[in-house]
Amino acid sequence: MLFKLVALMSGFLFGLGMMVSGMVNPDKVIGFLDVFGEWDPSLAFVMGGALLVFLPGYFLLVKKQPKPALADSFSVNLSQHIDKKLVAGSLIFGIGWGLAGICPGPAVTVIGSGSSMIALFVASMLCGMYLVNVFTENKAKFSYQIQG
Repeated sequence: MLFKLVALMSGFLFGLGMMVSGMVNPDKVIGFLDVFGEWDPSLAFVMGGALLVFLPGYFLLVKKQPKPALADSFSVNLSQHIDKKLVAGSLIFGIGWGLAGICPGPAVTVIGSGSSMIALFVASMLCGMYLVNVFTENKAKFSYQIQG
């Protein structure tokens, strides 16, 4: 129960920080990504400020811990394998972020705003996640149907 409460409070604090900093505003994000046009560097200061707050705590408290405070072990992916699926997913994510000016975290944060564009974005994101699961679970079926 404590783990869920800490996760809820962390998510709330993260969402609040994104809202206060403007990271949920697609125009601001697109302005930050438009390095060859009217570049808005303000989000770089937001990210830098977040790192200034996080890094001392990480190096002084978190990194020295043999295990997380509320779990039995750290969950770390040690794979360094870069495959087509990773590259394709990264490209789709980056293109979507650049076109929409918002990524999944901020979109979930502002879903309650009533914006039809955000609702469409989240619905599309959920459909995409579902389709990836269907495709990867039934990969053998799809490859058979395509070849056969």
